[in-house]
Amino acid sequence: MTLTACLLHEFAVLVLPAHGVTLVVSGVDRQVMLGWTRAAGCVVAGTLPLVALSAGQSGQVAWIGFPDPMQLLGLAALALVGVWCARRLPLGGRGAFPLPALALPMLLLPGLLLLLFSPVKPLFVDRYILYSTIGFALLLGAGLDRARLPWPFTGREDELGLVRRALTAGRHGIVVTGPVGCGKTRLVTEAVRGTDCARAAGTPETREIPFAAFAHLLPERVTLHRAVQLLSGVRLLLVDDAHLLDDASAALVHQLAVHGRTRLLVVATDGAPVPGAISRLWTGELLPRLALEPLPAEETAPLLAAGAGGPLEPLTANRLHRLCQGDLRLLRDLLGALRDGGLLTRVDGTDERAWRGPVPVTATVRDRIAPALDRIAPDERETLHRLAFAEPLPLPMDAVDLGILERLEYDALIRIDDHGAVHLAHPLLGAALRATAGRLRARRLAGTPDRCDAALAAEQAALLRRIEQADVRPLATPVGEWLAAEGASVPAGYAAVRARFARLRGELREAAAWAREGLRGAADDPSCRAELALAAAQSGDVTAAGDAEPSGAAALWAAAARGDLDRALAAVDADRAYGADRAYDADRAYDSAYDAVRLGAPEYATGRLRGVFAEHADALARADGPALDRVAERLQERGFLLFAAEAHAQAVRAHRDPRAARTSRTRAVALARRCQSARTPALSGLALGELTARQRQIVTLAAAGLSNRQIAEQLTLSVRTVGNHLYSAYARLGAGDRAALPWLVEQPA
Repeated sequence: MTLTACLLHEFAVLVLPAHGVTLVVSGVDRQVMLGWTRAAGCVVAGTLPLVALSAGQSGQVAWIGFPDPMQLLGLAALALVGVWCARRLPLGGRGAFPLPALALPMLLLPGLLLLLFSPVKPLFVDRYILYSTIGFALLLGAGLDRARLPWPFTGREDELGLVRRALTAGRHGIVVTGPVGCGKTRLVTEAVRGTDCARAAGTPETREIPFAAFAHLLPERVTLHRAVQLLSGVRLLLVDDAHLLDDASAALVHQLAVHGRTRLLVVATDGAPVPGAISRLWTGELLPRLALEPLPAEETAPLLAAGAGGPLEPLTANRLHRLCQGDLRLLRDLLGALRDGGLLTRVDGTDERAWRGPVPVTATVRDRIAPALDRIAPDERETLHRLAFAEPLPLPMDAVDLGILERLEYDALIRIDDHGAVHLAHPLLGAALRATAGRLRARRLAGTPDRCDAALAAEQAALLRRIEQADVRPLATPVGEWLAAEGASVPAGYAAVRARFARLRGELREAAAWAREGLRGAADDPSCRAELALAAAQSGDVTAAGDAEPSGAAALWAAAARGDLDRALAAVDADRAYGADRAYDADRAYDSAYDAVRLGAPEYATGRLRGVFAEHADALARADGPALDRVAERLQERGFLLFAAEAHAQAVRAHRDPRAARTSRTRAVALARRCQSARTPALSGLALGELTARQRQIVTLAAAGLSNRQIAEQLTLSVRTVGNHLYSAYARLGAGDRAALPWLVEQPA
């Protein structure tokens, strides 16, 4: 490719030095460097005849003079902007090449080399090196992408509506409280956006200065009575960090609430000392109080995607949520450190990014853990470091001095569980203490590599026991999660069980992530490969599901993902499902017969199921909508969210009452949204309306891109019959043509 470009224009050879600098800066190994040197030599050799020919025609470029000041100024401007953008990008990280190392030499070297040669023979013309602007475009685009734009507002729609209603006519306002960093200020900012609102805020430094928070709204010397008169004309007043107000400002806010002429939007932090005048706003029922809870993990996904520049792998997203415990400011700071440090790597075969390894100790992280890091007593610091290096395992109480534990517990630095084990109170404490410990202390306190084996085996046994009991409600598994987060090797057997547990819960992306963790250390493990294929197939990923073994549950669901339900049910009928990993799946609470129920064919499961799974098959066989809804509720109680969503979806068609069908559909959609992009035949039926089974099958195949003839050959139908079915389906779905089918099939809502 480079040789072709050089033959079209010999100055394209100047890109070779830029590529060489990229390789040197990136620290590639010797073999790669030798390969590039040979390739570059071939390009130069291939270009030499053209250079010799051009040298004989040098008179044609005699018009070129030394670059004028405007040309030099333009080149310098591009270089300065490119360097500025490069400084904002990570220089390291795992990947082929860091972007600055690739783009900056391409931007700078071709023009610089021509300029250096110009005193000998002026040859600098900007269009000769127009290709170098590719480097500028890469740097500028990446620099703009990394600009710190506001995160999207998400997950607080109900609270936002409540705050806005409290500020309408006839209302006096509202008090919003919540823990540090939970999004209180962002919520009230969204609520007053576009309104004429006066603002005030408390600060720690001005708590002793009267009316300090309202200094910009009041004259220099003012009494409380006069201040109330002056602010009574304000229609809407936002008071942020009200727990930090001085006493005079707090009294002013209280009096404004008593008078009721000014609508008040007051924000305070839970757990901090609050002036009595502020707390009496809600205890005295002057204003209603909205207590915010930390944003749940599923609601932080848009924030994480915005901060990371793309979706995060579930294990990484869960880890960030555990570390930050709902503190969105800390979450943003930590995610920014991961991006800037190049610690987010792309997961092969997906558009997700993952993070493994130690926690970066940023300034915000240090502020949060300062009480632990600043402990003066040597025995307390030693105890904290012992707990940090023992993670993910706790320490027994009798292994530590009781007096020290009492002091640490009083300062909320540790917690004691019901079994008498000692844990650090905040997940960040252990990571930060390990990162800031000296090398000798770390060597002394670090445990042996096999110290987690027994605890990991106990977690695996507990997960299997819960699966056998048909109960997949959330179960604490800190050891496995810690090992995966730190980048340690996770045994394939444990990873496969974790993947299966997550898949049964409907957490398909998390199941795939655990399966990949197991394959990282055992690339050919059949259990992990089967779980990865199952997660892909039940997510509707036909390509990834196609890599499954020719038999087993993975092949069954791969056929279902392709829309070939006949082949999927044939596998059930032959009872070959799960056969490839029979030892791994021994004594399961349900078998391939339940897959037939999920695919809408309960007749294949007669006499082969027990418990709630048998009830599901029976209700579906009787087309009993209310019974299917009851089964769905029982499945949901046991943690089978995907199965519950499918049961509700099947109830939609079984109900004779349209209102009951709408309720079932709403519940099915709500559960499907919690199942991490699940796309099974039952859920596809939510969007496919009142189609017949054959119409749904044909529409699914058409949505996958098959032509009418291909569908006819696969289903042993005539092309005209396929066309008639599609025409009827278009009319029922309100679709104009095939282009709308993929969207209809993929959307659960």
